Amino acid sequence: MPGREELPETVRRSDDKAQRTWIKAHDSAVEQYGEGERAHRVAYGALKHTHEKVGDHWQPKEHGRKGPSDEQSARPRGTSDASAGGVDTHASKQHLQEVARELHVEGRSRMTKDELVDAIRKANDRATEEARR
Repeated sequence: MPGREELPETVRRSDDKAQRTWIKAHDSAVEQYGEGERAHRVAYGALKHTHEKVGDHWQPKEHGRKGPSDEQSARPRGTSDASAGGVDTHASKQHLQEVARELHVEGRSRMTKDELVDAIRKANDRATEEARR
């Protein structure tokens, strides 16, 4: 099935470039691996190279930076570490604090970078769940 028809809601709520990136990667993965979860993982992996998840949608990374959002995204398939759920762990602490402010994360000014990443991931999950209702 073409990627446009399988576009996840979080990507639908994102900019055109995020949608094009996800669709192109998904369709290419379907050609190589067939339909299913693997094609979706490949598409999200490609999206994480140019975008970060903020709330219930994806936004271009800070200063147009490209590359994997977290260490798990840089590793080959099958490794067991958890991903940061689209949070750009390579972003500056200042940028993470701005994202946390946008998501109304309390106590962000006292958080370490790792704590900010975790708090943003949780806020993103909540925002996505709210958007599904």
